[in-house]
Amino acid sequence: MQDPASKPESLREQKRRLTFQRIVDAGLKSFLSKGYQETTLDDIAAAAGISRRTFFYYFKSKDEILLAHQRGHMERIRACILESDSAKQPIDVVHDAIRKLITRLQGPELLATARLMRQSEALRARRHGNYLQLEQAVYESLCELFPAKDKDGLRLISMISVSPTRMAVDNWIEQDGRRPLIEYVEDALTKFREEIRSAVRS
Repeated sequence: MQDPASKPESLREQKRRLTFQRIVDAGLKSFLSKGYQETTLDDIAAAAGISRRTFFYYFKSKDEILLAHQRGHMERIRACILESDSAKQPIDVVHDAIRKLITRLQGPELLATARLMRQSEALRARRHGNYLQLEQAVYESLCELFPAKDKDGLRLISMISVSPTRMAVDNWIEQDGRRPLIEYVEDALTKFREEIRSAVRS
């Protein structure tokens, strides 16, 4: 019997997925070229080659386009964790996954997109929510990779392991991307390990 998970994508599902991605790509391109506040829903719909009505079938607002883009990062880090060696310590698995994700994402558009998430109070609140969702994605992935380990311990690891990345991204944006993001991440992870060792010694 065929596994339902392996069922091939139907033409309708493929069309929806491609339209969804086309809207996201058109929205991000418009945000980066015109500015987030200046971009209208009509601009995005026209760039994606769809009607305004079709836009609202996929998204409730232009905020959701940025959120959809961010969710893609969560799916990637989940994949990085699940392809990791379960013989490693969970916290090392998460940090290695973060390194892989950042290395794949580096580019000028990444900094511009990160700045977009700071352009309004609503987006800043959503950005905070994204980190909470990232912690949840990390936790669920760790539970899948390490089914025998204590769930509370894995939740704690997911919370503290994401924090250095958040600090690194904040420093990277504030310093206008002076160095590659991966260098800020490595600095933050090094600082994290030093503080943990210091706390253990004391």
